[in-house]
Amino acid sequence: MSYAATLTRTTVEECVLGLLLPYHRTAQATASEPADHPEQLAQIRQFTEAGETIVLTLPGFPCKSPNPAKVLGHLPDEGERLSLRFLDRLCARVGEIYEPGARIVICSDGHIFGDLIRVPDDHIDAYGDELRAMIDREGLRHVDTFDMRDVHGDLDHDTKRELVTAAYAPSLDTLRAQVRAGDEETLRLYRGITRFLFEDTADFTGTNSALQRECKRRAYGVIARSRAWGDLIADCHPRSVRLSIHPQRAGSEKFGIRLLDSADAWATPWHSVLLRGPGAGTRLVRRAEAERVGRLVEREGRASHFEVTV
Repeated sequence: MSYAATLTRTTVEECVLGLLLPYHRTAQATASEPADHPEQLAQIRQFTEAGETIVLTLPGFPCKSPNPAKVLGHLPDEGERLSLRFLDRLCARVGEIYEPGARIVICSDGHIFGDLIRVPDDHIDAYGDELRAMIDREGLRHVDTFDMRDVHGDLDHDTKRELVTAAYAPSLDTLRAQVRAGDEETLRLYRGITRFLFEDTADFTGTNSALQRECKRRAYGVIARSRAWGDLIADCHPRSVRLSIHPQRAGSEKFGIRLLDSADAWATPWHSVLLRGPGAGTRLVRRAEAERVGRLVEREGRASHFEVTV
């Protein structure tokens, strides 16, 4: 008899989901219960019924923000290292209650919209290479990676972007109509992406209002390609528990997951810096805040994070 069969299937699925719930990234004020997430319970059930390792997919870890005032460079640092360790540990905890365990596939999405966020492809490659090196150095046995280099062979990145977008992306008119109609998920994402693009643009010479208009225009392209990337992942990993680094309400197809503590529900290691120290815990903050209260720490000759000094 399989391990899953020693408990009721509902109990197994709810226990697994219960490990994720404390880290649910959502804009909702109240905590949710496993029963509030039928999509994720069904996704987990695909594996528990077969007694197989649970596969989770997470689009994210694209590249560092191109704004040097926000981050410490274009390579992963302590924020990414601790996030990867957290995800590996989460999968290991699943293995403690469900014997076949779990593994997570980091689906780095930098290349799909790199030209729109104005990050060079070679920086995105270097970021992805360092992620893989981190996983190896840390001995993270439950974390795999997937990026644009794993699809469409040896074609250049521009051609790959065109092929994936043509095959999977919704039209910009469709997205605009959803925003105008007040579609909750699309509108929230549109506002969040517009904000990131505005903050990430460091070399714009026009007015703030002109920059805002340009970022709103680019945001539709980023959303379209992000959805294309998500659908490509679904084709490549047709059975998976679908995670998101964006806030998601209970009942959504994807489960928003918080990688590290932060006062900002949208904060990620690639848009902020890590601050750690006595009384501060470990959290993601804006670089200006970290510089105000902390000292810069280097790891292996590169800027890594900040430690509280006051």
